[in-house]
Parts: sequence; C-alpha cells; structure tokens
Amino acid sequence: MKSYIAEKLETFKKNNKNRARLLINCADQPGIVATVSQFLYDHQANILESNQYSTDPNGGGEFFIRIEFEIEDLKNKIDQLEKDFEEIKDRFQLEATFKYVDQIKKVAIFVSKEPHCLLELLWEWQSGDLMADISLVISNHDTSREFVEPLGIPYYHIPANKDIRKQVEEKQIALLKEHDVDVIVLARYMQILTPHFVETFKNKIINIHHSFLPAFIGAKPYERAYQRGVKLIGATSHYVTNDLDEGPIIEQDISRVDHRDNAEAMKKIGQSVERSVLARAVKWQLDDRIIVYGNKTIVF
Repeated sequence: MKSYIAEKLETFKKNNKNRARLLINCADQPGIVATVSQFLYDHQANILESNQYSTDPNGGGEFFIRIEFEIEDLKNKIDQLEKDFEEIKDRFQLEATFKYVDQIKKVAIFVSKEPHCLLELLWEWQSGDLMADISLVISNHDTSREFVEPLGIPYYHIPANKDIRKQVEEKQIALLKEHDVDVIVLARYMQILTPHFVETFKNKIINIHHSFLPAFIGAKPYERAYQRGVKLIGATSHYVTNDLDEGPIIEQDISRVDHRDNAEAMKKIGQSVERSVLARAVKWQLDDRIIVYGNKTIVF
C-alpha cells in the first residue's frame, strides 16, 4: 500500500512541478491586484486561479488574495522570483508567502481511543484525495495501531495524562521535528496541549471538536446537547490556541436530530459530521487555501 501511495504522490509532484501559490494579506489599497498580476506576467507566469477578499471595500479594510499560477522551469526560477517580489512587499507592506505545490506537506496525526476521524483521513489518503505525506501517527492509546502500521506509517504509542504532560510533549516534539512535520491533525486526540507545544507549532495544529462551536465548548458536548434538547448538532474544525476550543474556525457542519435521539444516538450521527468536517479542513490546509486573520480564517 505504501508503494501505491508513493506512486500517486510522485505523479502529483511531477504534474505540479511548475505550479505555485501566492498568499497575500495587507491593508486594502489601490493597485495591489494590478501590480501583482503585472509582476507574474513579467515572470512568464500563467495565472490559473485567483481569489480575493476585502473586509471593507470602501476603505480601511484588510485585503486578502490567493493566486495559483504556473511558470515553466519554476524550480530554477524560485530564488529570483522571491527576490524580485521583495520590492512589491515593501511598497505595499504585504504579508506574502509563496507555496510550491510539488512540495508535499508532511502530516502528523494525533488520536486517542476513537478512530473514526483517523480512519477517514487514512481512507482519503489511500484513495489519492489527500495529497500529503502522512509521516507518523501518535496516540496515547495503542488501539489504532492495527489501522496504521499495515499502511507503512510509523505508529508511536505515548501514554499521556496531566501529571506527565511535559515529558510526553518533549517526546512528541522530538518526533515531530525528526519527521520535519508541516501540519499536525488532532483526530479526536483527547489531551490538552501546553502553551509551549501550541506556540512551537503555531497555526499548524488543526483540531476537530464534536460540537458546533461556540456551543458546548469542552468535554461531553453530546451529553450536554441532549440535555439541552437541541435539534441540530454539529462539528467544528479549528486551529488550536491556548484558549480551549476557541481558535480560528476553519470549517463547520451540522446534522438534524430530534427528541428520539439520545446522547449515544447523537454521538453516532455526530461522528459522521466530524469525519467530513476534519477532512475538508485538512485538505484546505494542504491546498494553501487558508489565511489566518486574528481569530478568524479566510478560506478561498
């Protein structure tokens, strides 16, 4: 299976060797789109997709743009491209990042006892719809090893609790740095991360919360939803910050329930929503479609 996935990833890299993305945010002002488009034209780029957004088109807002483009023989032009763009960055005071599509992102998945979100990501990966290198899986339980290791993915069982959190995170950080991970996915990892861990991987940790935030923050949201008599339950994927379940929201979805659904039934319904919401958020991260702005996200 690993060789099959490796072949798919190699084909993807080959087909996208000349493709890049440019993500920009700055104060909204005249001339940004024209200047950036002219810059890409001058560097023989073919723009394939362009999306933009302003928080206040009438003035005083923040401007965001994501451009995907192709340049022949891009690999040998990257340094000059980025160097030449510095003048535009300085002129418009841009926060700008070039992303290169053939640089496959390395992903680490954290999971606890419930494997449904992990299994969804593994299925998307096996089917070729999740273009990433799943470099490792870390769990505080050993129960998901049977799903992971047959795929050729390293599985690390690191027991964790609040009393040994510092030692546990030292091991986790060492593994993540060893594998040079770009994205960390908490696929129902039921441990609170320390501020040090969160800061080390700022805006690189994606969590799935089994509630339509801001409703039912924290533990046992399905039980509390049942007690409240809700008619809709949902799931939220968000970046992890030091404020529990209050990081920038990436994606949400809902499903209808009624008086016949107890907490366990709601949980089963909600797990399906959790899987799809997390998978979409991870794909958008891999496709460089997300720009974090304060405690919000712009998703193109």
